[in-house]
Amino acid sequence: MSRTRYNNIDNVSTDKTLKQFGQWREERRRKKKDYSYVIPSSQPQLDFLQQNRKENTVTWIGHSTFLIQYQGLNIVTDPVWAARMGFQRRLTAPGIAIADLPPIDVILLSHSHYDHMHVASIRRIYSADTTVVVPVGLGRKMRRKGFRRVLEMSWWEQLPIGQVLVSFVPTQHWTRRTLFDTNTSHWGGYVLEPKEFEPDHKPQVIYFAGDSGYFSGFAEIGQRFNIDIALLPIGAYEPEWFMTSQHTTPEEALQAFVDVKGKLMIPMHYGTFRLADDTAREALDRLEQDRKQRGIPEEQIRILFHGETLRLPH
Repeated sequence: MSRTRYNNIDNVSTDKTLKQFGQWREERRRKKKDYSYVIPSSQPQLDFLQQNRKENTVTWIGHSTFLIQYQGLNIVTDPVWAARMGFQRRLTAPGIAIADLPPIDVILLSHSHYDHMHVASIRRIYSADTTVVVPVGLGRKMRRKGFRRVLEMSWWEQLPIGQVLVSFVPTQHWTRRTLFDTNTSHWGGYVLEPKEFEPDHKPQVIYFAGDSGYFSGFAEIGQRFNIDIALLPIGAYEPEWFMTSQHTTPEEALQAFVDVKGKLMIPMHYGTFRLADDTAREALDRLEQDRKQRGIPEEQIRILFHGETLRLPH
């Protein structure tokens, strides 16, 4: 039986040839990079996070993994507590040890790549009361692995969970976990909104972009939602000729922030694993240089440490 294969908007391809992989390998051999900069860690506010069900917060664990406390729910995005990714050892410890997390109500998976969907981590934080939200096509795989409360979403679909309205939005990417399942499930990001709110007490809207190259969909997301906090990827972009269709550069991530009309940007997807040839210091420096050139106020970009918690005002 043939399997559905999912595509990007405008059918943008992320396929690469063996020749291109070889060219990247040769380039990597010639490069000399300074990897001495390590993202600092912040002492996590464990007592507060384990008891909190009232304040909305965002805590960076590392890479694309966040603990988001929103409208009374404990939500984890793309759970990865792995010590290594393939042959690459994790560069820094997770901001919060997996054993120190509060009970997790919702797991949001942006796509099936190993650096975004680490099954062993998911098993550790999953319970009978946890809902796992996945892109369309991925539900069957998760159920085969023993997860029961699994909900699939297609682009632009909305799903109420507790007091949160979850929307699944497009990204420009791809998926594969084996040689035979390329693009058999979709990919995307999530927007979190309050299901109900009082006019003078409106929680901030959070956009988790998952993993993406720069594309026109960011502008459409900005038209459909009133986004306050945008979690956007800035790493794994070098060499740009190879990565451009699937990962944003820091400058493209800032353009995406402008496109979605966000009020605060939190960078992610850098400095945890060496997935490409860029460094965390280069990504942050390029982001800051472009911010200045665009005249974006410094306070609109919030650089989190691993384990640092941002408490969100209404």
